[in-house]
Order: sequence, then structure tokens, then C-alpha cells
Amino acid sequence: MFDEDDLDAIRSARSEWESESVDPVLDRFGERKEEFTTDTGGQEVDRLYTPNDVADLDYQDDLGFPGQDPYTRGVYSTGYRGRLWTMRQYAGFGTPEETNERFHYLLDQGQTGLSMAFDLPTQMGYSSDDAMSAGEVGKSGVAIDTLDDMETVFDGIPLDEVSTSMTINAPASVLLAMYIAVGDKQGVDRDELRGTIQNDVLKEYIARNTYIYPPEPSMRIITDIFEFCAEETPKFNTISISGYHIREAGSTAAQELAFTLGDGIEYVEAALDAGLDVDEFAPQLSFFFNAHNNILEEVAKFRAARRMWAKIMEERFDAENPKSKQLKFHTQTAGSTLTAQQIENNVVRVAYQALAAVLGGTQSLHTNGKDEALALPTEESVRTALRTQQILAHESGAADTIDPLAGSYYVEALTDEIEEEAFDIIETVDEKGGMLQAVENQWVQRQIQDTAFDRQQEIESGERVIVGVNEFEVDEEPEMDVQEVTEEDEQRQIRRLEDVREARDDEEVDAKLQALREACEGEENVMPYIVDAVKAYATVGEVCNVMRDVFGEYHPGGTV
Repeated sequence: MFDEDDLDAIRSARSEWESESVDPVLDRFGERKEEFTTDTGGQEVDRLYTPNDVADLDYQDDLGFPGQDPYTRGVYSTGYRGRLWTMRQYAGFGTPEETNERFHYLLDQGQTGLSMAFDLPTQMGYSSDDAMSAGEVGKSGVAIDTLDDMETVFDGIPLDEVSTSMTINAPASVLLAMYIAVGDKQGVDRDELRGTIQNDVLKEYIARNTYIYPPEPSMRIITDIFEFCAEETPKFNTISISGYHIREAGSTAAQELAFTLGDGIEYVEAALDAGLDVDEFAPQLSFFFNAHNNILEEVAKFRAARRMWAKIMEERFDAENPKSKQLKFHTQTAGSTLTAQQIENNVVRVAYQALAAVLGGTQSLHTNGKDEALALPTEESVRTALRTQQILAHESGAADTIDPLAGSYYVEALTDEIEEEAFDIIETVDEKGGMLQAVENQWVQRQIQDTAFDRQQEIESGERVIVGVNEFEVDEEPEMDVQEVTEEDEQRQIRRLEDVREARDDEEVDAKLQALREACEGEENVMPYIVDAVKAYATVGEVCNVMRDVFGEYHPGGTV
């Protein structure tokens, strides 16, 4: 970009500028802080960036063009000029009827994709009438017990006209089977089903803890899903390798990137060990990242992620299909940054985080409701969150050109810096035996915990300002309505489950569950048997209990 004479001249001019312009101002006024750092990474931010900070940048090798290797500038050649990102608001609460109503409301408001939240019992593979489910039914998402519930959620919503993301991990095979069964009942060809299951169990061991089975059988189920979907549902993303919850747990941007791509490496290796071809399943892999407050750090993170994954797939796994190298990702704004104090401020936080995701080239986006620090979002707050995306898409101009911050000396330098740090972490993970081993040894968890502790100390000391929390506080907060799920809702869902149990053919259910048990005990792909079981109206708990019996349950640091 610049020859050595140009760079020498810029270095000389900068030195002159500092002595003549900067130093006198510093002597009189100083600066706001002794040190400026990025939001979570803590990397020092220089006062000024010049061509000298990107002197080693090779445009073709490091940036290239959108839709071409190394995909730094995006995976699609026309960016958002061809099609906007999918506006996929996360929704699901209480009963299937309520969730169906919310889905229709969001589609009517202009949402372009569905995103399904499940309650804690469903996430842990328990039916609503299980003693373990008491008090949690429908609280953090919709309660799904049987195929009847899934049919109700998607009543009046043709599955060949929408894409659906399901935030489900340990029981992902069961919920995917139910979704496929709904499509079969609607007469939709399986190769027309579009969407994503999160299905990222390694992240659960790291940050979120809604796991069921030990790592080895969990990886087997995941690779069975890869194989099944490559054949049956080729347009459905089989996993959303998630850095979101890693970041929510307190990681830096570079740690989020390293541990997420490290999980991706582990899944690819598991699939290869199971005999799958990398270019058959890798195009169905997708990723899920967090968008935090520091706009430029987040943009750099997303750009580095694409470049890193292209290198990983080519250099580690000899992938030849260009789609195997393309990192496609969903983004959600950062729930951990939302505050209960001065709740209207969250609208501003979410808008800036959404801007970072769009400038970074996300494929789909969820914007949080302002009240999600308190409860599930109300219709009013979820509408404002959706309108935030629509204003960004149609009024801001951010979607009109591809990778608009490319060439910024700061953004390019920060992209390189985050990539270098993330690759260093991945190298350390490799030395520890890979992500699975590093997670089982709790090394990954300790890295995140240490970072989270440091950041919390900065907040408590006032070194890190959180507007409305430790600075710019007000004495009183206005009252506001919050979405509530009641005990009556829980009892209604249990009665619904009882009705399904009474109406179904128990002999058929038992036969399908026994066939699943035999598949789990052997080496067959378990997915066809799970589909058969849910079509007989076996419950989530019944299917998961069969696999619990065969595979056992995971207890970190203890027995399995």
C-alpha cells in the first residue's frame, strides 16, 4: 500500500506532530485517562493510527473481495445490497399457544425469520410433569413436551416459507426431529426446510451448563445429526457454534473468538473421525456471536473470525469446497450489558451493538428488548427491538456498501491484533489436547472466570463506567410492565401433556423408544429413530431418558 519511503516520511511527520501539537496540549490539559483499552480485551488503543500500523497488510491475501477467499470482507459478493440480514427476534414463552401468537405478531411486524426460545425443562430434556420441572415450566421460553406442542407453535406458519432458529443444545436432536415431523405433516419436502439448531454442547460445558450426556456420546449425537441432515435437510444448518454465551460469561473478544473456533475445530475433527467428508457437512456449520458495546472492536472481531475460519478449514482440514471455508454467523446483542437501572438506556446500547453486527457483516440478527434485564420482553419492547433493525436497514445507510470500515488503519490493525491473539489461544488449546480436553480440565472455564472477575473489579472501583449504574445515576426508577408466566400457565401445560398421553398409542410409543434404545446401544445413526419416536408422540423427557439410560449423565469433576 505504501513503500518504505512513504512510511518513513509518515513516521517523521508523526514525530513532528507529537512534539509540536500533542505534547503542548498534554502539558496543559492531559487526557481523560492514563490508558485507553478496548471494551473487554484490554488491548491498548493508541492515540492515532497511520499506515505504519498496517504496513504488512497485503490486500489480496489479507482482505480480498467479498465472496472470495479469505472472506475478511464478507461471504457474499453483493453483501446487503442483494439481501438484508435475516431479522430474527428470539421469542418463546409460556405455552405453545402464546408462542404461536407471538410468532404471528412478529411476522406481521416485518420479522423475516423465527428464533425459538425453550424453557429450562425442555433444555434439560425433562417433560413438564417431571418433578425436576416444577416452577420452571414456560419461564425462560416455551414448554415443548410432544409433537403436539410443536404443531401448535407453528400452526398457520408454513415451514417452506420461513427459516427457524432453535436455541437448543443437549436435546437438539429431539427438537429437530419434531420440526422435521411438523414439516412432514405440512407436506413440506425435507430439502426445503431452512433454519438452524444451536446443538453446541461444548459451549454448555464451558459457560451455560444445560448439558445432559457426557462429552463422548454428546459428540456422537452431534455427528449423527451432521450425517442425517446432509442427506435429508441440506438447507438446514446443523449446528450454531456459539461464542455468545462464552462472551456473556465474561470472556474477552479474542477469547470468544478463540474458544468458539476451537469448538468448531473439535466438531469437525469428531465428524471426520466418524467417517464423514469435510466438504459434505462443513457447509452446514454456522456460528453465533455476541455484539458488545465497543463498535470497532466488534467489527474487527467479526472480520477476523471470517479470515481465521477460512485458514483453519483450508490448512487444517484440506477443505476444497468454498462453502466449507465461509464462516456464516448469527449475532445477538449483549444481554449482559443490559441494566435494570434506567432501562431506556438499553435501547441505545442495543442500537449501537446492532450497528456493530451489521458493519461486521452478520447474516442474521437478534436485538434484545430493553426489559430483558428484568423478564421476557413485552410486545412493546420486542417491537422497538425489531424497529431498531428496520431503521438500521432502511434509514442508516450502513447496509448500502460492503464492509464500509475496511481500510481504516485502526480497524485493520485491530482485526490483525484480535486474530493474532485468538490464534495464540487456539495454539495453547492444541497444546492442552484440544478443546474437549481443555474443557474437561476446566482450563477454558478458568480463563473466562479470571477475565470476568477483573472486569467486575473495574466496575466496582469505577474504573469502568456503566452509565446509570456506577455513574450518572438517578434516585427513582419508573414502574414498567413486565411479561410474566404464572403457575396457572404451568398447570395448563401439564394438563395438555396429560391429554396427549391419554390419546396416543402407548404400545407404539414403547416400540419406537425400544428401537431408539437399540440404536443408541449400537452404532446406527440415532436420528431416524428419534423422528419415529416423536411422530408417535413420545415426550421430550421419554426420548432423553432413553439416551440417559444408555449414555449416562455428565457431572463436571465427578462421576458420570
